[in-house]
Amino acid sequence: MGLIVQKFGGSSVANAERLRNVARIIAETYRAGHQVVAVLSAQGDTTDDLIDKAMEINPKASKREMDMLLSTGEQISCSLCAMALEAMGLPVVSLTGWQAGVQTNSAYGSARVKKIRTERIQSELDRNHTIVIVTGFQGINKFGDITTLGRGGSDTSAVALAASLKADLCQIYTDVEGVYTADPRVVPNAKKLEEITFDEMLELASLGAQVLHNRSVEMAKKYRVNLEVLSSFANKPGTKVKEVAKNMEKTQISGVAKDKNVARLALVGVEDKPGIAYQVFSLLGKDNINVDIILQSIGRAGTKDISFTVKRDDADRAKELLETHKGNLEFDHIDVDKEVVKVSIVGAGMLDNAGIAATMFGALYDADINIQMISTSEIKVSVLLDEADTSRAVQAIHDRFFDE
Repeated sequence: MGLIVQKFGGSSVANAERLRNVARIIAETYRAGHQVVAVLSAQGDTTDDLIDKAMEINPKASKREMDMLLSTGEQISCSLCAMALEAMGLPVVSLTGWQAGVQTNSAYGSARVKKIRTERIQSELDRNHTIVIVTGFQGINKFGDITTLGRGGSDTSAVALAASLKADLCQIYTDVEGVYTADPRVVPNAKKLEEITFDEMLELASLGAQVLHNRSVEMAKKYRVNLEVLSSFANKPGTKVKEVAKNMEKTQISGVAKDKNVARLALVGVEDKPGIAYQVFSLLGKDNINVDIILQSIGRAGTKDISFTVKRDDADRAKELLETHKGNLEFDHIDVDKEVVKVSIVGAGMLDNAGIAATMFGALYDADINIQMISTSEIKVSVLLDEADTSRAVQAIHDRFFDE
């Protein structure tokens, strides 16, 4: 048959019962005649618990030592899963990221996969048709140090392995049954999609949908990995992520996403002259602060306002940095609002259908929700709203596009 890479998230391996369920899924795939490489995350809240332990000892621990610590979570879940498969009488071996040949750069805490040397995994697959369990989220750099790929990194590990091994399929098992038109925990009538394009999935992942990590989607698109998202708790077909997907019936969008990790900063009373925007955003860029939505007012009385959004965790640092350069930038003051949310619609169908943005804005108007900022691209429209309006906004937009 074929080679299948299966990834199981933290909720899928959270306890002994769920680990045995994961082992059962792997065993069924193996017994169907496939070669299987499984990639596991740490159990449940293990990573958060390890971070708490580190903070008790040293709140300013180096990123290298944090990676050394955090990598242990995946080793535990992988070895336990291997034990469960052993108990079923199946040939299995668990490997750490470095044993599996995952080579990364040296950006501790957010490393990028450079190359995977697949010899060890291939040898295990070919010898006695062994099941291979690999720790997600981690690799090794050129100095021989353990690195981690950042939150959501196990998705990236799985896709990278699938690409390197030329797997026939990469299955991402989660606690939901696939990709939905909205978060089903917020919108009860959200619909599961049979298929979605890489571009749409990448936008949804980048805009707050937590089903897949955006880096894994980028990699899957680049290397044309056959990707499927499905539930480890329900034996049902999932959502296929592919280059070209079927058109959704009666709608031009694929989903509604929300992102609460956002803050709005407003530089008020900036001198209206060339080069100010360049100075502001080059300062932020040099300090690795990513800016998303930008709105600049028309100049009046020699001044203008510049508003923009950053990740909520970066808001205080951005404000401090700009206030340090207040003399050069010549603004009056900075307003910071952390009680905002970004709500977006995504869909390749927007390209050929006029009035999509107006439909979204109409839904918000009818729900008496005010829009603070707007950002658009070929396949998305994002708006910045008060955080208190999040659930109402997502529900109103979803109803307008999917229930009419």
